[in-house]
Formats: sequence, C-alpha cells, structure tokens
Amino acid sequence: MSDEENQIHPIEAKAKDWQDGLESWMRGVDRRLGWSRILRMARKPTPQEFKQTSIICGIGLFVLGFIGFVILIVMDDFIPWLIHDVFGI
Repeated sequence: MSDEENQIHPIEAKAKDWQDGLESWMRGVDRRLGWSRILRMARKPTPQEFKQTSIICGIGLFVLGFIGFVILIVMDDFIPWLIHDVFGI
C-alpha cells in the first residue's frame, strides 16, 4: 500500500512539470524586465495624489464617453441622412 501512495500519477507529474516550467519562466521574466525593482519602489499614494489621479481618470472617462456619444450620433443619424437624403441611395 505504501508503494501506491508514493507513486506519482502521470497527470500529477505532467502538472508538476508544467508548474516548474512556468515558475522558471517567471523568474527569468523578472530578471529581464526588473519587476522586482519596480515593486520595491512602489508606495501608497498620499491623499492628494489619489485625489488628483481620480480627477484625471474621471475627466478621461468623460472625454471617452463624449467621443463615443458623438460617434453614436454620427452613425445613427448623420450617415443615414447623408446616404438617403443627400445622395438618394
């Protein structure tokens, strides 16, 4: 019975090999890109920095939403008007 418990099933061996390969690849990526340095330098933002970032992100969302709304109006109203009424197609 102890022999059966100590044996590794093929699917477990395959999963272990895959996990070992993935871990070694991630270690190599970390050395190449320097992610550990970035994570060491990262810090919690101050309340003022968080507020400024939130305001800038909000403005960006508003601008993107406005651009999407303009594209919707052009596609739903202007292009059909142009095709049907102006060109008569």
